[in-house]
Amino acid sequence: LKVLKEEAASKAALSFFLREAQITAQLDHPNIVPLYTVRQMKGRRNVSFVMKLIRGKTLADIIVQARNEYEKNSKTESEYETMLRTRLEYFLKACEGIIYAHRKGVIHRDLKPGNILFDDDGNAFISDFGIAKLASSQTKLTSSGIIGTPTYMSPEQALGEDVDGRSDIYSLGVILFEMLSGKLPYEATTPLAMVVKHVNEPVPHILDIN
Repeated sequence: LKVLKEEAASKAALSFFLREAQITAQLDHPNIVPLYTVRQMKGRRNVSFVMKLIRGKTLADIIVQARNEYEKNSKTESEYETMLRTRLEYFLKACEGIIYAHRKGVIHRDLKPGNILFDDDGNAFISDFGIAKLASSQTKLTSSGIIGTPTYMSPEQALGEDVDGRSDIYSLGVILFEMLSGKLPYEATTPLAMVVKHVNEPVPHILDIN
C-alpha cells in the first residue's frame, strides 16, 4: 500500500498522487510494479494505491553488496566476471521495463537504484512513477520543473528543461556506472553541488575509478 496521509493531502498533492495512479495503471509489463487499484474514502483526502508486494531487495542493496566486495578485493578475476554478468542481467531486465514505458509515451524521471526492485527469483520491477511524465504533455509538475533525485539526474532535467526518454537513459547510465565501479560518477556534499557537477563536469572514465 502506498498511502497519502490526509494531513499532507493538499489539493495539489492529491492531484499529483492521482496522476501517478493514472500513469502507472496504463503500464502493463512484467518489469513494472503493477497497480491493482486506487482507494479513496468518500468525502476525505485519504488515498492509497494497492500494488503488488515485491519480496526481495532493491538494486541499491545489490550495489552496496558489490561495493563491499570491491573494497575487500577478495574475489578472483573469474569470480568478479561472474558477479558482474549476473548484475548486468539484473540491469537489462530493468531496462526492458523502461523501454516499454517509453513506447507508451511515459518518462519515469526519477530512476535510481531504490526504485528498481527484485523478487526472490531475480525478476526486476520498476517502481515509483510518482514524477513520471507523459511524453506528449508539456505540463511541468512543479513551478520550476526541477524534480527528481540529483545523484542520478540528467543535465537537462537539472536545468529544468523539457525532457524525453533520453533523460531516463542518462539516469540508467549513472546506475550502470555505479554497479560496475562501486562508486558514483560524481560525488558532492549537497544536492545543488551534485546538480552542478552533472551539468558542468566531464564524464569520468570508469577505468580510472575501478
